[in-house]
Amino acid sequence: MSDLLKGMAAAASGMNAQSTRLRIVSENIANADTPGFRRKLVSFEAMVNGSDDSRAVAARRVSLDQSPLERVYDPAHPLADAEGYHEGSNVQSMIEIADAREAQRSYEANLRMFDQSRRMLSSLFELLRR
Repeated sequence: MSDLLKGMAAAASGMNAQSTRLRIVSENIANADTPGFRRKLVSFEAMVNGSDDSRAVAARRVSLDQSPLERVYDPAHPLADAEGYHEGSNVQSMIEIADAREAQRSYEANLRMFDQSRRMLSSLFELLRR
């Protein structure tokens, strides 16, 4: 029974981490046209509880992508320099959409694992009541 609870805890931590990732990706997409915006990246950390060997994952650190910002030619823009260029963002929509899809699928996989463990635990309790 404790293995089912460990599985549910691992799945819950995975859902939490992927929802954080999806939120960060959504922020990136929302700011794709914001001048000077740098893409945010989230890193994950695997955690092992030594006392019961349970495993979990957590979204830990949010960092900024240091790749160069796009130079946009728009002489009418208030941030344009003397040559008519300003710095755009380094967000690439296709990459963000792919990341969002991957986070969504990972979340759904963890949700299915959590639900299956919950059903198995419920069945086990039903058998014990008899």
